Amino acid sequence: MTTLTFDSLNPATGEVVGRHPKHTAADVDKVVGRAEEAARWWAALSPAERRRRLLDYKAVLTRHMRELARLVHDETGKPVADATLEIVLTVTHLDWAARNAQKVLGRRRVNTGLVGLNLVGTLEYLPLGVVAVIGPWNYPVFTPMGSIAYALAAGNAVVFKPSELTPGVGVRLAELFAESVPEHPVFQCLTGLGETGAALVADPRVAKVAFTGSTATARRVMAACAENLTPVVAECGGKDAFIVDADADIAAAADACLWGALSNAGQTCVGVERVYVVDAVHDAFVRELSARAARVRAGEHYGPITMPGQVEVIRRHIDDAVATGKVVTGGPGAVRAPYVDPVIVEDVPEDSPAVREETFGPTITVRRTRDVQEALDLANASAYGLGGTIFSRNTRRAADLARRMRSGMTAINSIISFAAVPSLPFGGVGDSGFGRIHGGDGLREFARPKAVSRQRFPMPGMNITSFGRGPADLERLVRLVTLMHGRRKR
Repeated sequence: MTTLTFDSLNPATGEVVGRHPKHTAADVDKVVGRAEEAARWWAALSPAERRRRLLDYKAVLTRHMRELARLVHDETGKPVADATLEIVLTVTHLDWAARNAQKVLGRRRVNTGLVGLNLVGTLEYLPLGVVAVIGPWNYPVFTPMGSIAYALAAGNAVVFKPSELTPGVGVRLAELFAESVPEHPVFQCLTGLGETGAALVADPRVAKVAFTGSTATARRVMAACAENLTPVVAECGGKDAFIVDADADIAAAADACLWGALSNAGQTCVGVERVYVVDAVHDAFVRELSARAARVRAGEHYGPITMPGQVEVIRRHIDDAVATGKVVTGGPGAVRAPYVDPVIVEDVPEDSPAVREETFGPTITVRRTRDVQEALDLANASAYGLGGTIFSRNTRRAADLARRMRSGMTAINSIISFAAVPSLPFGGVGDSGFGRIHGGDGLREFARPKAVSRQRFPMPGMNITSFGRGPADLERLVRLVTLMHGRRKR
C-alpha cells in the first residue's frame, strides 16, 4: 500500500484530526480484487446469515455511537447532537435493510397469464458483485450508509471512498463492520483525493457506482463509468423549495423552515433554500421567521462551512441577493469564515444565482406569491428536483401539491421527514440525479432482476415455438388472443 498521506482537519479550528493514506490506482486494484472474492462469499451466504451479521453490525454501530458522533464533529465541525441524530437515522435504515432484504429481493412466483398457462414464472433479485460508493462530507455517515447498508443487504461487497474532508469517518465505519464480519473484507474503505475515486469508478470489476456529490462531478463520474458500461446511481445537488399555503400553521412552518435551511450550516442537499409564501400570510410568516432566526447563532446552533471553497459561493450568492432583493436578516457581513450567520432575503429575482444555483449555506430567499398554484409553478421552475416541503392545513390540497411538485420526495407539514422513513425511496430528478437509495427501491437498485420461466406441460394443440408449427396452431393462438384482448373497452 502507498506511503503517501494527507491530513483531515477540523474546519472550525484547523487542527489535524487524523492522517490517512493517499491510496493509488495500484492500491485500488488490490482492494477491488479482495472485494471480488469477498463478494462471492457474501453472496453465497443464506439471507438469514447476512441478516444476522448486518443486525450485529447495527448493534456495534449503536454501541459506538458517541465515539462516532465525536469523530463526525471533529471532521465536519457540526454539533455533536446533530452528528448523533445522523447516526441514529443510519441505524434505523440499516435495521430496515437487513430485515427486509429477503422479502423484497427473494424469489417469488409471478402470474404467467392465460397464454402462459403451462408455465411457471419466477422473479428474484441477485447481487451485482462489487459496489463502489463515493460519499460526501456533509453527512458522512447517513448519506453513504444509505447506499452501503442497502448494497450489503442485497448481497454485494462494498468499496467505499469517503470525501477527503471526512476520511476518518469512512475508515471507522469499515473497521466497525469488520468486528461483525471478520471472515472476509466485505466492506472496505479507500482514502485519498479525487484520483483515488477516479481509479475506483474506472475499475471494470466494479458492478455499480453509487455517487453522492455535485451535479458537475456526477457528470464526470458517469463519463468514466460509460467506458465500462458501469451503471450509476447519482444523488446530486438540490435547490429545494418550501411552500407556505394561506391556511398554514405559521409558527410551525417558520420553525420547520428555519431548521431545514440552517441546520448543518445549510450544507444539506435536501435543505430549504427557496421559500414561496402565499400573499395572505407572507408578512406574518416573514416576521415569525426573522424573529426565530435572530435567536440562532453560528458556532452554537450549527457549525462552520466544512469545505473552505464553498464560502466564496455563499458570499457571491448573498451579495447578489442583497443587491437585487430586500434584506430581512443578515447580509454581506454574515460571512465570517469559517462561519456564516443566518441570512434571509426576500424579493430576489427568480433568475438570480441565489435562486437558481445551489448555495449550500445558511441562507433563505423568500418570495410572495398570489396563490399556492403560483408558488408551485415557481418551485417547479428549477433544473434541480430533489426534495421539497408543503405547509397547509388542507390535507387534500397539500397531498395534491406534493404529488405535483417536481421532486423525488416531498414532506407535508414537516421538514425532511421522508429521510427518516426507511421504507421510502430517496433520490431526485433532473440535475438532482437519478436512481434511488433507501426502501425497497434502494435494495433493488443494488441487485439485478433474474427472470425464469419453466414449462410445466406442453400446451396441447398449440405448439407455437417450433418449426413444426402448423397453420392450425397459429389460428388457435389468434382466436385465443382475440377472445382475451379484442373487445374494446367502453
